Amino acid sequence: MAIGQAAADFATLLNNSVFTDAQGQTLDGESVIQQLLAEFARVRDQQAKIMVLGNGGSAAIASHVITDLRNVGGLCALTLHEAAPLTCFTNDFGYEQAFAKQITAFANPDDLLIAISSSGQSLNIVNAVQAANAKGLPVMTLSGFKADNPLRKLGRWNCWLDSSHYGMVELGHLFVLHHITDHLLRK
Repeated sequence: MAIGQAAADFATLLNNSVFTDAQGQTLDGESVIQQLLAEFARVRDQQAKIMVLGNGGSAAIASHVITDLRNVGGLCALTLHEAAPLTCFTNDFGYEQAFAKQITAFANPDDLLIAISSSGQSLNIVNAVQAANAKGLPVMTLSGFKADNPLRKLGRWNCWLDSSHYGMVELGHLFVLHHITDHLLRK
């Protein structure tokens, strides 16, 4: 595939991104961005934290995003995939519970969770979001692949990209999150 066609396909993917709430109702993407920016301000004012998580390429996106949230937004932001705690919780509870157990241990209702999974089916991500919901945290999810993936139904705000191509979905998630954090520069 030529680079021009790939770029055109990526633009189409982004233009067709779908934002929904936990009930599956479609949300306006720009309204979601404004709500998230308000959440970021609330998190800062309440001295709470933003946790961003994912696996593999999505974990790399999470690391990138927390850097922007810290640097540009002055927010307390962290990932949950640092090697020592991740391997500890994985060893003690299994990989499917590694993030959920960390959220249960130290997340507070004032915190915010951003959960990224290309397929929306990663059990460790789904379980983490369920743990965050049980503690009352606001949650944003980003997923792709199947429209009925389980992660897409768990967040207050859910961003879904209609593609089964890992690279396109991962780049799309990074673009969406970068677009949101870029608004922090304008404040």
